[in-house]
Amino acid sequence: MPSATKSARPAAPAIDLNRSAVSRYIQLATLFRRRIEQGTWRNGDQIPTVDELAAECGVARATIRQALDQLEAEGLIERFRAKGTFVRTAPAANRLWCEVETDWTGLLRSREGAEIEVLGETPGVTETPAPPVEMGTKAPRYTHIRRRHWRDGQPFLVADLYLDERLRSKVTAEDLRGKTALKLAASIPGVRISDARQTLTIGTADIETATALQLPLNAPIAHVRRAAVDQRGVLILVADGIYRGDVVRIDIKLR
Repeated sequence: MPSATKSARPAAPAIDLNRSAVSRYIQLATLFRRRIEQGTWRNGDQIPTVDELAAECGVARATIRQALDQLEAEGLIERFRAKGTFVRTAPAANRLWCEVETDWTGLLRSREGAEIEVLGETPGVTETPAPPVEMGTKAPRYTHIRRRHWRDGQPFLVADLYLDERLRSKVTAEDLRGKTALKLAASIPGVRISDARQTLTIGTADIETATALQLPLNAPIAHVRRAAVDQRGVLILVADGIYRGDVVRIDIKLR
C-alpha cells in the first residue's frame, strides 16, 4: 500500500529547460530521477501532481507525463487512479559499489563479482585517443578491443582498449575476459610499466552509451581515460572507459 505522506517540495530557483538541446521531458526525467536517488522524494512518498510539477517547471502537462512515463518504465514510481503517483523504489544502500581507483595498486585489483564481455576486436589501428598527458612514443599499430563489464546482471562500464599490436599475441582470451585494462597490460610477459596515468571527466550519456549501459539518455556517466608506457618508452595502451554515474564511487586518501 502506498503511503499517504505527500513529499514536500523545497523552495528552489526557477527551472530553466531552455539551456540544453536535450528534449525537455528527458531533462525533467533526469531531474525527477535525481530527486528519488537523493531522497527528496522518498520510497512510499506521494509526489506532486502533474499540475503542480507543470507549474513548477513551466511546461505543459503532457511534457510532465512523458517524463513520468520514463520513471514508471524504470520501476521508480507507480501511479494509482484517483490516488496519485508514489515512489516505488528507493536506491539500494549498497548501490555505489563500483570504485574508480586512484592509485596503482588499486587499479591492478580485480573487481569481485565482475564479468567482462568482449564486444569486438579490430587490428591494424594507427590512431588512438589522446592519452591523459603526452606520454611515450606511439606504437606503429594498435589492436582496438571493445569490452563491456557486468556485475549482478547489470552493465557498469563500456571500454575501448588500444593495445600495441605487437603484444596482442601474448594476451589470451582468458586475460580479455578477466583482467582490467592496466592489469592486462602489466601482466604481459616481458612488459614492465614505467609510467601510467588516468583522467576522469563527468558527463552525460549519449544514445550509444545509454544503449550499451542500459541507461536513460542524458543520465550521468564518468569518462575515465587511462594510458600506460612500457620500459622502452612505448605507449602500449590507451583505454577509454565510460562508467555508469549512478554506481561509481571515487575514494582518494588525502593524508
